[in-house]
Amino acid sequence: MQSSGDITRRELYFFNLYRMLEGIIYAALVLSPLAVDWVKVSHPVLGRLTALAYLLVAFGLLVSTDRMRRRIGLSIGWALVMDIVAASLILFALAGGHGAIPIMLMVNVGVGALLLPFRQSILLAGVAALGVLSPDVAHYVQHGEVQRSLVESALFGLAYFAIAGLCAHLGRQMRETEALAEQRGADLLNLEQVNDLIIRRMKTGVLLVDGANNILRINESAWHLIGNPSPNQRDLGAVASELSRRLYHWRHSGRIDQTPVALAADVPEVIPRFSRMAPNDDTHVLIFLDDTSLLSRRAEEMTLASLGRLSASIAHEIRNPLAAIRYSAQLLAESDSLTEEDRRLVDIVNNHCTRANEVVENILQLSRRERSRPESIDVNAWALAFVEDYKQSNDLGSDHLRAITQNRTIEAMVDPQHLQQVVWNLVQNAIRYGREPGEAARVVVVARLATDKGPPLLEVVDRGPGIPAKVAAQIFDPFFTTSDYGTGLGLYLAKQMCEASQASLEYVPVAGGGACFRITLAAAASLDGRRPAAAM
Repeated sequence: MQSSGDITRRELYFFNLYRMLEGIIYAALVLSPLAVDWVKVSHPVLGRLTALAYLLVAFGLLVSTDRMRRRIGLSIGWALVMDIVAASLILFALAGGHGAIPIMLMVNVGVGALLLPFRQSILLAGVAALGVLSPDVAHYVQHGEVQRSLVESALFGLAYFAIAGLCAHLGRQMRETEALAEQRGADLLNLEQVNDLIIRRMKTGVLLVDGANNILRINESAWHLIGNPSPNQRDLGAVASELSRRLYHWRHSGRIDQTPVALAADVPEVIPRFSRMAPNDDTHVLIFLDDTSLLSRRAEEMTLASLGRLSASIAHEIRNPLAAIRYSAQLLAESDSLTEEDRRLVDIVNNHCTRANEVVENILQLSRRERSRPESIDVNAWALAFVEDYKQSNDLGSDHLRAITQNRTIEAMVDPQHLQQVVWNLVQNAIRYGREPGEAARVVVVARLATDKGPPLLEVVDRGPGIPAKVAAQIFDPFFTTSDYGTGLGLYLAKQMCEASQASLEYVPVAGGGACFRITLAAAASLDGRRPAAAM
């Protein structure tokens, strides 16, 4: 049986409207004074009652079209049975029958077969055949003679079967075609949505321009690269005059200017590329805006990857002779015949071996990129335990290190080992550089929530001189350092470890002096595989 969704309200409405027309015709045949001259009514009371009752029921079905859709097969079946009974009674009430009534009933049988399954359609065709044949059979029983209408009724019955079979077959094909069209339409809609999403999220800017230089479509990247114009501004010449000039030059000469250009203030430089929508279509042009900063970043990433592999290979080769030098220096320091000047030289050798070993370890750690194993932790308890562990492992002297926690539980998903390395590095930097000249370092590890609903934050704050804005923009770049003894890999490795645990590390200036390195963690209860947004 068909579901209510297979039959539209419009189809049922017109079917019930046709039924209403049949009721009006039946009433006109038995009630209208104009029909007396050419229609003879042998049973006027039966005809009038049938016509009026059928007209009322047809009007009720027309009004309740929406209700019929809830149980479509049963509703149409009983409505067709009512049509057949009413037609049979009207034929019986009219003396000698009337050929127009069985013809009108063909429409009911055909439409019912279009909307119902095959077996139910054939069954109702048989009922219709019996309905138009029964008045002639009753006349034969009463008067003992066969009318010419008996043969016509039999032919009408055969026609009902033929119409029901043909319409049922057509109805099945229509439903299959409609289902296929709906599926194809859904597939096309999904494909269009995917294409729109891909184009909208592309890093390359994409614009579609017509022959009048009007922007028809534009993605987010292109909108940013041309200076975030108003959505109402669609004239390319007014939005980006240089891009419009290059498009005009390309349309007339076929040559593309490859010089990078900034299409608005405070936006990256781009290299425009042009392409026609079709080989012979000059009216619609696709414009691609390649961000030169992205190209430079990709080249830099490839260079860093190659440099990392080379550095790791060199570090492995340096490690063994470095260990031999340090071991020899330690043995030499144990000699009783060394002078104070020689001992000072040995200390210099050991100190530089330690520094060189830190460089080797950082480079090897950069090349390993150990896989993150996040787990749920209580950030408050972790911060307190970290501070105690750091104090036990390092002699702080006059420097101060403490933890600030919240009264509520703060849970986060992170790799504890990676977090330990990151915060340890940040605290060491804060104690080393986050102090005013001649004063002790004051470092705080803060565990809190960005808002009442998160995300969890872990901050390392000092009260030192802070970091200048120009330097702060580069502190997370690999090999960038302001110290003569630094490698420039500490903060870069810390940021990489945070990102591996779906966290983020950022520098936040502190009002009144000082520096804050903020780690935004993923909440344990809402981790869904997406990287959390950094809280400012």
